[in-house]
Amino acid sequence: MSDKLYIDLLKMVLIDMHRLNLAEYKPIKNNNTSWKRKALYSLNMFLAKVTKGKFVISEVQEYNRELRVNGLDWPTYADSMIGLKRMNNIEFCFNQVIQDGIVGDFIETGVWRGGSTIFMAALLKENKILDRKVWVADSFEGLPKPNEEKYIHDKGDPHYLYKELAISIDTVKDNFRKYDLLGDNIVFLKGWFKDTLPTAPIEKLSIIRLDGDMYESTMDGLVNLYPKLSKGGYIIIDDWGAVKACQQAVIDFRNQNGISEEINEIDGIGVYWQKNK
Repeated sequence: MSDKLYIDLLKMVLIDMHRLNLAEYKPIKNNNTSWKRKALYSLNMFLAKVTKGKFVISEVQEYNRELRVNGLDWPTYADSMIGLKRMNNIEFCFNQVIQDGIVGDFIETGVWRGGSTIFMAALLKENKILDRKVWVADSFEGLPKPNEEKYIHDKGDPHYLYKELAISIDTVKDNFRKYDLLGDNIVFLKGWFKDTLPTAPIEKLSIIRLDGDMYESTMDGLVNLYPKLSKGGYIIIDDWGAVKACQQAVIDFRNQNGISEEINEIDGIGVYWQKNK
């Protein structure tokens, strides 16, 4: 199998798009549609508590290819939820920085199950690049409760309630292992971004991928990492089109720092730009 075939297959596997006629089992959620669903949701919460998540009542949801391509669904089994177009964007940015000789490591802030950083590691390995690191930054405990006094745009943000986002560091490391990609060049930064990013021993970056959802998390990434992005490198904002607070953080940072490079759309959700100065 050629390198390109491996990379293309890996993308499909990471987003769980390699299986035809895929149907997924998803736990019943409280969507306020009927008393029956509310009752099932309450029962699910009870089962999850007493069985420590081993048993839940689920429903079958048919696979929608368009949603998966654009990263608009929340996959049950995949190691990444960003979809095919945003995966392709990582590959594009990688190819450009390697072709142009742009120095620096890669980082993602907010990794979920690790899929995007696993893909970065695979690209490095397949191209026999040994002198770059992949930084894997996450609390591995979910998102922080909004600091509404300091960051008004995060007021009412519910992400800290989503237990599905709290993927442990051991689980992410195991995901790297199953692709045979957990090596010395993979560096984990565990903790809130405001605590880990200011002191992270990162010298230069060529690709920054921010997936922190909130204003605070996005701004922490921008303030602490963008100055380390090499000229010619790329910054990717995963939640630009999905979370207004994230978009506002990017706008504010660009205005405060006189950043005028064109913002390029990926799939209606993610965007990126190349640092030219």
